[in-house]
Amino acid sequence: MRTFLNLCFPILFIGFLACADSGNSDASRQTAEATSKPILAKAEPSPKLEKGTTTKKASLAKNKQKKESLEPSKSNGSKKVFPKGKLENKETKPSISTVAKKGKTSPKKPPLPKPQPKSSKIIPDHTSWDYLLRTFVSDAGKVNYAGIKTKKQFLDNYLKDLKNKPPQKDWSRNEKLAYWINAYNAFTVKLILDNYPVSSITDLHGGKAWDVKWIELGDKKYSLNNIENDILRSKFKEPRIHFAVNCAANSCPPLLNKAWTPNSLEGYFEQRARAFINNPKFNKINSNKVQVSKIFEWYAGDFGNLIAFLNKYSKTKINANAQVSFLDYDWALNKK
Repeated sequence: MRTFLNLCFPILFIGFLACADSGNSDASRQTAEATSKPILAKAEPSPKLEKGTTTKKASLAKNKQKKESLEPSKSNGSKKVFPKGKLENKETKPSISTVAKKGKTSPKKPPLPKPQPKSSKIIPDHTSWDYLLRTFVSDAGKVNYAGIKTKKQFLDNYLKDLKNKPPQKDWSRNEKLAYWINAYNAFTVKLILDNYPVSSITDLHGGKAWDVKWIELGDKKYSLNNIENDILRSKFKEPRIHFAVNCAANSCPPLLNKAWTPNSLEGYFEQRARAFINNPKFNKINSNKVQVSKIFEWYAGDFGNLIAFLNKYSKTKINANAQVSFLDYDWALNKK
């Protein structure tokens, strides 16, 4: 028995050692495999997704699309575009079209002001003529012809402007009147300057200076008589033009030392008529007897009832049956 045990014990001990080595070998193998594999990062838990979506990006894109649909559309100007099934909030005002559909009158915008049409009128500039009159004509109407001659270029330019811009159909009555009055006076001054020195206008053209057609305006030629009788008197029927035009003589109504303009006509007519009628150099007026300028005789038809006309301006009241006579006319030049 002892002999049997002695034989078996070494065998069992050897088997035990073999099993121990096998277990250690498996553990070492497992440890080596564990160290040889890469360590992976811990995965983040997936967020909870909205119902009906698959990813977080899809959810964000949908929210962004909703936000953009509520903003004003660039293609529709300021009109708001709402997603289907959405309505404006209560604070949003209804559109004009919505109000119109309900039967209410839509507000009307005030009409835009119409642009004023540009004037097509071509009217001469009376500035240079006005300068000459203010500089070389006294308040009493005496003319410094020698002085004007030193500035003759101003006069020539003005007359050229009158020639190139004759009256047109679209001119107003006052624009035409001012043109012809200034033309008559300016061309009379030129006539004197072209023959200066001269004692009287009656010394020119055999005493018929008013009948010569030498004044070029537009494509026509006129005489001084054409301007006064055929245009100013016949077309405008204005008796006070006789106190506006000047014939370069001492007994003529004094030359105004300003240019006539459309806006100044009425004021100047009244002023010149009153000044001339009440000036004793031209008219001598008493209640029962008046001695007046020959202008009232030559152009009697323009004034109608002479006593009535004079009484409109005379400081002295003239009786209806007052004696009327006419003074001699002084044709000497109206120079300073």
